[in-house]
Amino acid sequence: MVKLLSAGALVFLFSTSVLAVEYEDHDGMLMDHGDGHLMDMAGGMVMGQNTSTLPGGCDSIAETKEITVHAGHKYAEKFPGRMFAFDTQEFNFKPCTKLTVHFINDDNVRHQWMMHGLPKYLYPKGMFHLEISGPAKISGTLILPPGDKTYLVHCDIAQHMEKGMKAQLKVGKGDGDLPSIPGVTAYVIPDDYKGSLPTVMADVSAAAEAAPAAVVANKPAPVSQPPKEDSIISGVTVIGLVIGLLLAPFLAKKFKGMSISEVVATIFDMLRTGIELVVKLLSRLVKLIISNKNKILPGS
Repeated sequence: MVKLLSAGALVFLFSTSVLAVEYEDHDGMLMDHGDGHLMDMAGGMVMGQNTSTLPGGCDSIAETKEITVHAGHKYAEKFPGRMFAFDTQEFNFKPCTKLTVHFINDDNVRHQWMMHGLPKYLYPKGMFHLEISGPAKISGTLILPPGDKTYLVHCDIAQHMEKGMKAQLKVGKGDGDLPSIPGVTAYVIPDDYKGSLPTVMADVSAAAEAAPAAVVANKPAPVSQPPKEDSIISGVTVIGLVIGLLLAPFLAKKFKGMSISEVVATIFDMLRTGIELVVKLLSRLVKLIISNKNKILPGS
């Protein structure tokens, strides 16, 4: 009994220590590469950090704010058809706010919190960017520009934004809402989950049956074609047959014992040689014509 209790205590202590280090904090591991660009060797990145320089039009910092944003698959469960999401889809701050974002990734894949449309004279590429391989935490600071504007915030990892990981950040009153923000604005192309599979298949079949009738109804009047020659064998056909008959013994002898692939390769090689010969002959002909034109007539 004592051994079982001891083993249970050890398991509990070990699991407690594991839970205590659920998120790796990258803030103390980042190396400053200049221009607000910080990185570490474990996959953490901050781009466009600005802790002190005021954007044009800001006389002072209006207020200092901190937010914590979670990213992960579980936050998309309330949005049908979405795969990833932030825990918050809309933010609002005063112009010239000094904002610190604590970004926590709850998944075992890489996620980003990117804000676009910032003034490029102050923020390289016009964006503020947090990126982390999770589960982990990373923080960054920026000073929001003046004026009323709505900024896109999203994850730029392939398909993560399309699968739901995006939000909007309004400075002041904003300048409208962005489309397809989960839970905030309507999707540009909404998903339809009302129809059952048999209903959808029946609609597809009906549309496929109606399509040929619509094509026939809209078919334009036939355009009159010039009368075709009644002769089945044209002059080009006769010439081709004659050339083929003359070359048949030579080709049969040359291709004897070859596989199909070797025959094809040989034909292409012959064609290449013939084209090169024609090009050389044309080149010589052009040179001959040019040299004759450049000759000076006697007595001129």
